[in-house]
Amino acid sequence: MEPLGDLAPDQVPERFAKLRARFDREAGVAHDENSWKSLRDFWAGRKSGVLTQVADAWLKPAKPDLKRAIGQALNELKAHVEAALESRRLAIEAAADQGALEREREDLSLPGVIRALGTRHPLRQTFEEIERIFLSLGYSVVAGPEMETPYYNFEALNIPEHHPARDNMDTFYMSTPPGAAALLLRTHTSPMQVRTMEKKQPPVRIIVPGKVYRRDNPDATHGFIFHQIEGLAVDTDITFCDFAGTVEYFVREFLGPKVKTRLRPSYFPFTEPSVEVDATCVFCGGKGCNVCKQSGWIELFGAGMVDPAVYGFVNYDAQRLSGFAFGLGVERLTQLKYNVNDLQLYYQNDMRFLRQFA
Repeated sequence: MEPLGDLAPDQVPERFAKLRARFDREAGVAHDENSWKSLRDFWAGRKSGVLTQVADAWLKPAKPDLKRAIGQALNELKAHVEAALESRRLAIEAAADQGALEREREDLSLPGVIRALGTRHPLRQTFEEIERIFLSLGYSVVAGPEMETPYYNFEALNIPEHHPARDNMDTFYMSTPPGAAALLLRTHTSPMQVRTMEKKQPPVRIIVPGKVYRRDNPDATHGFIFHQIEGLAVDTDITFCDFAGTVEYFVREFLGPKVKTRLRPSYFPFTEPSVEVDATCVFCGGKGCNVCKQSGWIELFGAGMVDPAVYGFVNYDAQRLSGFAFGLGVERLTQLKYNVNDLQLYYQNDMRFLRQFA
């Protein structure tokens, strides 16, 4: 600011009017916080502000007859500056608040964001469908550990020590400290059948869903991890006819009322007699196609009457009790139900594939 210079008596109103006009011009362009602070410091600063300079240059050295007029004019200018600064501060703060509201305002008239809803995995859907069918027949669902001992995974199921299924080429064995019990990743969920019979006296009707592990190279029909549902029914006077009726009921409930079943003789260490359960091909209706190799039948799962030797491991009376067991491959049944030709599709997290089961 230029030096104020001397002030004659007749110049008081004019000089103060010019200062006021200048302040009003500068206040009119202070539109943000920084410019307002600069305006305040320039005019109302205690050490070098304009009002301080006016007091030092005009009021203090003024003669007594002029001091009254200068003091009154200075007070009026000071009151005007302070009021204008406060008014300007409030206006700037209000404008800043309004700007923030505009930036943060949500336009409720805009369409909402549509977020895709998840759905159950096809394998989970098959799990729940199989469980629903057997729960309606009075079965209970039990679960067990995925890491098992050879006793429950093999021996108690009548699988002898030198059976090929117990070879390292077929089973994942865990590294354990010397002297510790051997452990492995279960190759089926059947160990829970033995564990359940150890704890519960007949009647027993259970299904055991879960993951199982085998040393298979992944391809369209195999994987080193897959899912099973093993089933067991033990009671007095259970016959092969009860077993056949249960199997037929399940297949028709799962694949449809037009599907027929047949039982082929087979061999499993823990059932005797043992059978493979086949169903008429769901793709050609039993007429013969490439999927069923022109036979009209597709293999579903293995089953049979519980071998009496198994009862010896759980202290059941083999003379009085009988029962049947079965093992369902969840991936295989899902492939048949939904016409999936590659087992690996279940595990690739490809949304184009998974959306088909929503």
